[in-house]
Amino acid sequence: MGGMLTAFAVLLSVTAVLAYLNERLLHFPTTVGVTLAGAVASILLIALDALGVPGLRGWASGLLETLNFTDFVLNGILSILLFAGALSLNAGQMFRQRVSILTLALLSTLLSTFLIGFAAYFVFGLVGLNVPLMWALLFGALISPTDPVAVLDLLKRARVPARIETLIAGESLFNDGVGVVIFLVLAGLAGVGGHHAEPSVAGALTLFVREALGGMLFGALLGGLGYALLRSIEQHAVEVLLTLALVVGGYVAASALGVSGPLAMVVAGLIISATKDRAFGQETREHVEGFWETADQVLNIVLFAFIGLDVLLTRTTAPQLLASVLLIVVALAARWISVALPFLLVRARDGYGAYTVRLLTWGGLRGGIAISLVLGLPDSPYRTHLVTATYAVVLFTIAVQGLTIMPLVHKASAASGGGTRPG
Repeated sequence: MGGMLTAFAVLLSVTAVLAYLNERLLHFPTTVGVTLAGAVASILLIALDALGVPGLRGWASGLLETLNFTDFVLNGILSILLFAGALSLNAGQMFRQRVSILTLALLSTLLSTFLIGFAAYFVFGLVGLNVPLMWALLFGALISPTDPVAVLDLLKRARVPARIETLIAGESLFNDGVGVVIFLVLAGLAGVGGHHAEPSVAGALTLFVREALGGMLFGALLGGLGYALLRSIEQHAVEVLLTLALVVGGYVAASALGVSGPLAMVVAGLIISATKDRAFGQETREHVEGFWETADQVLNIVLFAFIGLDVLLTRTTAPQLLASVLLIVVALAARWISVALPFLLVRARDGYGAYTVRLLTWGGLRGGIAISLVLGLPDSPYRTHLVTATYAVVLFTIAVQGLTIMPLVHKASAASGGGTRPG
């Protein structure tokens, strides 16, 4: 316990310094700036280690092993981040765009998983890394969901047109849950990491339906229960505590029931968001929203500092680096295809502009979910190949796409009529 507390204290202190330097000197979006600063810190540690300074690399690796990234993200802060993200959105607007959001979240994630998976199988073989097809598909599943933490942080700064912001944020929140479910189904079929599923299409479909639909139904139950409790009192400290218990306890309960915790948290957050005018008084609402906004921002920064410090600590080979570069291109192309094809079903119905596919593609940042899933894979000859490729894609999307999304947003706003936030 002491080691865990010390590790978290070190991480929090490093994160605070990186966030301060970014806000004081660089002025990048927080997600981008802290991730890049963390990556630079990792590179510096490795360079000092290569120059013979003893113990630095081992210290950084030990810090990360003590905290256990996968447990920290998937079983720790993910529930808070997803609930906070859903709570901050306009639930009414999202409900009006529900067909577009759910169509993209489901079809785009499925299509991207198999596009990237089969392409990764070919790429790994091309460079001499013989990765089995099921492991390549696991890579496709873990890298396909866009990260809601990264996306929402940028959207808040970017002044994206309102309907497009709802579409991008909603798709990102739901495809996160869908992606985790797909990953678990594939891991079960492959017998990876203790996950087991019936090796048949029917077994996989049953598991998917139970996780996805069960998660959303359980989230609706949690949201309804939360609303009933919150509207019956008016004391902000107790109401903050109730929402926190709803999220942390609800996520644990979802895992115990075998349904998707991420999807449950998204749905619960949207229900509380839709009913918050009736559930909270004005003063209480400000306290509750302020608490979740602060928690979201702090954990957002900690999460991406964690990624930055973890990146590049895995020893890589030339074939792995070559495969990673090729897979960056593959992931970007697959994102475009997997968005453009389902978008044909919703564009005419909801009247989105032609630029929306470009925004969804370039704004499709990857982050903590992908990193946590890949680090949770069991030791095998293929694990380091997937870890290296995942780091490369995550860093590219956050550093390159994250830093260049603003000009695209401005062009999109101009194309939609010149306003900063058209409906």
